[in-house]
Amino acid sequence: MMRDQVARFLADHYRFDQRRAAIAHDAGWRPAVWQAFARDLGILGAVLPEECGGLGGGAVETMILMEEFGKVLLVEPFLSTVVVAGGALRRSAPNSPLISAIIAGQARFALAAYEAKGRYNWADVSTEAVRQGDGYRLSGVKAVVQGAPFCTHLLVTARSGGERRDPRGLSLFVVEIDAPGLHAQTYRTNDGGRAADISFDQLAVPASALIGAEGAAAGLIEQLLDEAAAASVAEACGVLRRLLWDTVDYCKQRKQFGQPIGQFQALQHRMADMYTETEQAVSMSLMAHLKLADDQARAGAVSAAKVKVGKALRFVGENAVQLHGGMGVSDELAVGHYFKRATLLESAFGSADYHLARYEQLADRNWF
Repeated sequence: MMRDQVARFLADHYRFDQRRAAIAHDAGWRPAVWQAFARDLGILGAVLPEECGGLGGGAVETMILMEEFGKVLLVEPFLSTVVVAGGALRRSAPNSPLISAIIAGQARFALAAYEAKGRYNWADVSTEAVRQGDGYRLSGVKAVVQGAPFCTHLLVTARSGGERRDPRGLSLFVVEIDAPGLHAQTYRTNDGGRAADISFDQLAVPASALIGAEGAAAGLIEQLLDEAAAASVAEACGVLRRLLWDTVDYCKQRKQFGQPIGQFQALQHRMADMYTETEQAVSMSLMAHLKLADDQARAGAVSAAKVKVGKALRFVGENAVQLHGGMGVSDELAVGHYFKRATLLESAFGSADYHLARYEQLADRNWF
């Protein structure tokens, strides 16, 4: 029922031409759609606690929503707000008014976890959090903070102890986007979205901005990033389905030598391979989401899904563009936009190579 309801809404209010107009606008997103998510659909609380006004859903509900968002190339910050920030708050600050603000569509979050020198290593953090009086001072730079220009708050990882790459000593903070001492250099991303490089210059935050215990956020951060990676995998499945559907439809219409090119056996084989890759990706996504509640199996399942889906994005995306010919990379045709989104999702929260190495390390330790 949730899938059908969301799919109908997006079909009416998030057509390709509407999305294309939104990303071309200076704002880069559609606040009215976000408010409809909160007011009309109630999906901003889909996976948040019922006692806070949410629906009390879980990983499968997240997967369903992210698949539908992938099919329309949603630019609004659902993943970082509901999955990441909502996941952090419901675990460590269940009474926070920010949870209610998320459900009502009033608070939007971006995740500021990665730094330029750290690549995909979330523990490689140089941003410092120094105790000062009853609060903290944050200093450092976060790179490629996706969706930051749309948001009201940041979820920031900072080091309050330990060495640069040591998971121990990491803390998690909520920071308002307009706080004095915060500077954002915003820019467009390749897929039409928005991101920013964020610098903190002795930014003062109160003790209440700390999520969980000081210096003990490593476990929570890793869990949140696994959940975010799984959500990005589900979004990728939506992108894969659209790349496949649009390619099959185009091959039924495009004619050469007096017949649709979809009649050529070589191209039928190619599309059959694209279908197989897509269905395998969907299965891996479901497996990863079902394992999220298992602390022992979670990391291995997520990394396995990221590897498989990353390869599927490359294979299906490249073949979709090739079968469309030169039109496949044009701005006017939807498949070009889906291909750009596929290239970004391939590396979101860790590339296939990164997660393959992580999977091998977990296998050596017999974690699953």
